[in-house]
Amino acid sequence: MAGLSMLYNAAIASTFMKILLFPCYRSTDFEVHRNWLAITHSLPISQWYTTAISEWTLDYPPFFAYFEFVLSWIAKLLGFDTEMLNPYNLNYVSPSVVIFQRSSVIVSELVLLWALREYVYSYPENNRGNAVLTAIDTFLSPGFIIIDHIHFQYNGFLFGLLIWSLILAKHNRLLLSAAVFATLICFKHIFLYVAPAYFVYLFRVYCLSVSGFRPQIFNTIKLGLTVSSIFLLAFGPWIYMGQMPQLFARLFPFSRGLCHAYWAPNFWALYSFFDRVAYAFLPRLGYSFPEVPFTNAPTRGLVGDTTFAVLPNVSPSFTFYLCLALQGCVLIKLFVRPTWRVFVGATTLCGWISFLFGWHVHEKAILIVIIPFSILSLIDRRYLEAFRPLAVAGYISLLPLLFTSQEAPIKYLFTGAWVAVLLHFDKSAPVPVKRVFLLNRVNLAYVAGFVPLFIYNSFLHNFVFGGRYEFLPLMLLSTYSAWGIFCAFISLSWLYFTDLN
Repeated sequence: MAGLSMLYNAAIASTFMKILLFPCYRSTDFEVHRNWLAITHSLPISQWYTTAISEWTLDYPPFFAYFEFVLSWIAKLLGFDTEMLNPYNLNYVSPSVVIFQRSSVIVSELVLLWALREYVYSYPENNRGNAVLTAIDTFLSPGFIIIDHIHFQYNGFLFGLLIWSLILAKHNRLLLSAAVFATLICFKHIFLYVAPAYFVYLFRVYCLSVSGFRPQIFNTIKLGLTVSSIFLLAFGPWIYMGQMPQLFARLFPFSRGLCHAYWAPNFWALYSFFDRVAYAFLPRLGYSFPEVPFTNAPTRGLVGDTTFAVLPNVSPSFTFYLCLALQGCVLIKLFVRPTWRVFVGATTLCGWISFLFGWHVHEKAILIVIIPFSILSLIDRRYLEAFRPLAVAGYISLLPLLFTSQEAPIKYLFTGAWVAVLLHFDKSAPVPVKRVFLLNRVNLAYVAGFVPLFIYNSFLHNFVFGGRYEFLPLMLLSTYSAWGIFCAFISLSWLYFTDLN
């Protein structure tokens, strides 16, 4: 209980800090969720996925729409400003609205706290030290502070469902684990990134015999009925109304370009960077390339189709098949050796592959890699060394989301303190028999490299270029972060195929 009291104390202390963040900057996502409250409260269900009163249309799966519907009635019954529930009050904000929406994020995070409690309890009482550290480290994640409590989203409770589902699988409560994960997908479809790992693991462990490959017909029927019932509960009304094509068009807008306006730190950020470098320097060596309109260039800072000047253009189908092929390699090991640790590793790598090579990935999606990997991070020092550059680069890449000067001390101090604590986890992670000391030095050097990068981005760039090359600081940060995240992916992949069992 002493370890859990540390987790509870951290949760209570962080709650007071999160309340102090109420007046902070709010992104357009704040208006997005306010508008969803209004849509689900004031319009009939037949218009939830068809209305275009606001540009911020409902583009999450139905369970999240139900969630917003419940929140809207809580707001009304508790006496909060009901003007926020009018879908025609575009960009409406008041102190009451801010308090309600910010508070709803904090309360919903109790799901995450519960899941982390279950994670700690999944270890023997005399061996919970590292589990408690991981739980506290996860609950105090800079990603949740930046994205949920300032920028504004509801990732905390969603990742709580993911962690709870993983822990249920550890306890061999596979049917309930599948039900929780299916529910999670019906809340936010980005978790389809890791669905292949769940499918293979549940099929191998629950639908086939443990000692061989004999089909377990009754288990297969139970699993199919459980998952299909949840999806029917979520999508049933729109199936009945014949609105599934419209709903899916909202959930999967493939008309967007390969990269987001601010490049997510993935493989395509490196690809875009090398294309820009080649386009700038190869003509000096005598090469010529067709002119790329600025409106299609990767550095235009807008969402839309991307045209590369030197490297081949990339299509959505190519990214899909690339992710499918790479995930297939991961899933083969999971099928052959379906242990819980391999399952967590496969879940992490499936999310990682989708993040690195997927189409139009947002920088915020890095959480789908960091959070499940944190469960493995203290197995031994090698996993910690793979986790560090991922976590540091991933969270630092989120800092541009908060671009106002008032939040600068908060984001730098909190993220810096979290990174400093992470760098001292060496004493907790066991030292393996085979250890590469060089990797530790390389990782520390990489993390230290963010210091001169921030000095340049914050001070030197404007001094040198004035108002020119506005996208350059973001491009450098995204590219440098992408390099660390990609190398960390190689590290975990190596451990997954050679060590994890």
